[in-house]
Amino acid sequence: MSSGQYTPGTDGQPDPAGQVPAVPDHEPAAPATEPQAGTAETRNQDSRRQDPRQPATRPAEEPKVTRAGVVWAAVVASLVLLILLIIFILQNQDQVLVRYFGLEGQLPLGMALFIASVTGGVLVAAAGGVRILQLRATAHRTRAANRR
Repeated sequence: MSSGQYTPGTDGQPDPAGQVPAVPDHEPAAPATEPQAGTAETRNQDSRRQDPRQPATRPAEEPKVTRAGVVWAAVVASLVLLILLIIFILQNQDQVLVRYFGLEGQLPLGMALFIASVTGGVLVAAAGGVRILQLRATAHRTRAANRR
């Protein structure tokens, strides 16, 4: 029924197959697990339903997203990435020759790639920080102009 169409069956409920089921000529027998009317078990169930002293059952509420939960999820994700990074570095211990602006040295391959990725991250963070400062300065000037 994902198309939004409603096709009622014989009992007013949607028919999942889209066809009207055959109507039996007699009522189906009650399941053996259901208590018969008038038994002590039926009376106990009825009294529980009508007892005002019993707390009303509430539907399960969806858990709310909290800052602590988001921080916890970020910490777990960071730890998983850190473990994967450590495994990468440990598996790439071959010494490589690295040259940079006339400097030359030997490092393990994993460590050289780690240094390169951290350097790239620092450059991106610096560019983002400069842009944030520009936007804040523009917003501050706009607010100051609107006050006058």
